[in-house]
Amino acid sequence: MFKTFSKLSAVPLALSLVIAGCGQTNVDNDTNVKQENVKYTAEQIRLSAHDIASRAGQWQIEQLGNLSYIPESHRAKSENPKFWIQAAFYIGLTKWAETANDQNFLAYMDKMSKEQEYGLLTDRPYHADDHTIGQTYLWLTEQTGNQDAYKKVQKHFDWILANKPDVGLEMLDKTASGSGKVHHEGNCQLRWCWADALFMAPRTWLKLSNVTGDAKYFEYADHEFWAAADYLFSDKYGLFFRDSRYFDMKSDNGEPVFWGRGNGWVFAAIPLIIDDLPKDHPSRDRYIELYKKNAAGLVKLQTENGYWPASLMDPNKVKTPEVSGTGFITYGLAWGVNNGILTDAKTKEVVEKGWRALEQAVEPSGRVNWVQHVGKSPDPVKKTDSQLYGVGAVLLAASEMSKWKN
Repeated sequence: MFKTFSKLSAVPLALSLVIAGCGQTNVDNDTNVKQENVKYTAEQIRLSAHDIASRAGQWQIEQLGNLSYIPESHRAKSENPKFWIQAAFYIGLTKWAETANDQNFLAYMDKMSKEQEYGLLTDRPYHADDHTIGQTYLWLTEQTGNQDAYKKVQKHFDWILANKPDVGLEMLDKTASGSGKVHHEGNCQLRWCWADALFMAPRTWLKLSNVTGDAKYFEYADHEFWAAADYLFSDKYGLFFRDSRYFDMKSDNGEPVFWGRGNGWVFAAIPLIIDDLPKDHPSRDRYIELYKKNAAGLVKLQTENGYWPASLMDPNKVKTPEVSGTGFITYGLAWGVNNGILTDAKTKEVVEKGWRALEQAVEPSGRVNWVQHVGKSPDPVKKTDSQLYGVGAVLLAASEMSKWKN
């Protein structure tokens, strides 16, 4: 039932990649960011994607031994390859390495995974965040045939299947554990009751079914994904609430609070899941339909400067660019265009505008700026803010823009 992965044979485009004629400028003004009215050719966009991804991926790897630019409150977690912050970077890096056939990035992730002994964090055995790194381990099995890479993930998930959580999806602060070891925000985190979780965990379970041939892993994940999606998705707005605490929350302008990166997490997860689903999986059409509804809600919320606002329905709440949400959303929309699911000219224009915005946020060194720090709501962003998952989002976007046609 489950497909096997075949390695891509794509040959990378030339990497003499200072892109002439693309009009790339870095964003310097905190609030008044405008794009140059430049129309790129498809070839320029593809070359730009290779340039940006190569520089950003290499820069981030080189910084892993010195994350002093990250606030101390999250630095230790950012330094841990098993924690979701670094693991989200690797999801982008795996997709880029696969797309560009980049053996250097593959070798780096292979080395990192061996150093981590293919292990998960297990203090919070059910927590989706702590399952994220499993996607990289399983990807390595697909790429290299190393069966040892997924054994610990399988053992851990077998335990979960034998001890399935029995809690609701309402995020209740009163049920949070003070230490955060089990459920930092509420005991519903024994399941996938917040938007971020749908990026972190379900695809790990799907990949485990793919490499083992045992459908039981994704059967569980498929059920839990739809329980969460049905609970958190607003058909009225085509957007995801971050968790149940946001259902009735209003922004300064009286509109509902839909967090940009929170929606980005889910909107990027859906194509990643669809790409790994067997063609005949009974839920495939359902994922595609959710994707199209979410895309319709997001495509109309891009700001003039090409970014999606941190607060999607209140762009004045945080007026600065925000790259992590924008990267994930640009990736998701570009995927839809490249796969013939989104065919209108307007969406293509939105994707190209989003990519130009991402270009402007990447310094010549490869450093990715304007990334909202760890949080769960639309918070202020400075140009110097950078985080690993923001680089992962840019790499995901580049993986689709490297295939762009117009």
